[in-house]
Amino acid sequence: MKFEIISPEEFRKFANKSAYRSFMQTPEIAKYRESLGWLPVYCAVKEHEKIVAAALLLAKPSFMGKSIYLVPGGPLLDLENTKLVKFFFKNLKSYAKSHNGYVLNISPYYELIERDRHGEIVPDGFSHQKALKNLEELGFRPVANASQPKYLFALDLNNRTAEKLMADFKNNTRYYVHRAERMGVKIRELKKSELSELKKITEATSKRRNFDDHPLDYYEAMYDLFATRDEAKFIIAEAEIKGQVVPLSTAMFILYGDEIVYLFSGSEEKYMHDYNAQYLIQWYMIKYAADHHFKRYNFYGIKGLPDPKSKDYGIYGFKKGFGGQVIELIGTFETPLSNLYYLHRLLSKLKNN
Repeated sequence: MKFEIISPEEFRKFANKSAYRSFMQTPEIAKYRESLGWLPVYCAVKEHEKIVAAALLLAKPSFMGKSIYLVPGGPLLDLENTKLVKFFFKNLKSYAKSHNGYVLNISPYYELIERDRHGEIVPDGFSHQKALKNLEELGFRPVANASQPKYLFALDLNNRTAEKLMADFKNNTRYYVHRAERMGVKIRELKKSELSELKKITEATSKRRNFDDHPLDYYEAMYDLFATRDEAKFIIAEAEIKGQVVPLSTAMFILYGDEIVYLFSGSEEKYMHDYNAQYLIQWYMIKYAADHHFKRYNFYGIKGLPDPKSKDYGIYGFKKGFGGQVIELIGTFETPLSNLYYLHRLLSKLKNN
């Protein structure tokens, strides 16, 4: 085996076929991160001239002239292949350390344990504890409050038609979809010049629900990078109210590999309960996923295992209504590359106390 720096084209070919692929591990994300000051590098392990593991590695100076190294949504390899994991990370850490790094952060798009729609562990389901052990033995430690969610909610399509998928929706979810249709809600895709309509709704929603929204130029950049490749859709739901077409709800989706990812959304609060447009957007995209033979519809993050007492339970309940199951990812981890890592941790603790 040998460790190499490869071209974006080589990386894309490997990533597109990887069982562990994620839209976060694409040249498009590299270009976006580069616009924010990150330096992208494509690393790979080759065996007999064939790539067997790879990562989009991002670097940015962040502490006393030293750089943080980041592998968002990756790396792309089987974390239970102990020999490959050890060789890959030994070389990846060596590369980052020799290029001024003080910490390496990874967030593999890698499932840890099989769970059902209620978040309960499936008896006799898969468990990738060996992957967790491999990372721990290499000095990686879990990161709390990471940007990549630990738990997702996803719907396996299993070649089912849209009609069969809807038959598995909860009764109230089917009711809200049909109610939105009866109320005259229409769905269409936004052009880049119309993304301010999306931003207006997501910004209001973020203030109401107390989360950080992206600036308009983020959505425009993602449109340029992904929508022009038919790998993103920006959707809006509208209805004619008192003679005027009114925006009700909007959402952004990434289409990569064999899954569609529901990434961001927002709804006008005063119309949510009368028009239920947010349900119709999901139905529109689930139908699209089924008709275009995607394997998974990913509702993306839920915060922690489902808890009816949690303030975010309503989001989980909304997603659960469409069927599917909880996905537990292995998590986000970091490992030190320099003693400055420990100084940075100490200063961060003092700042937060």
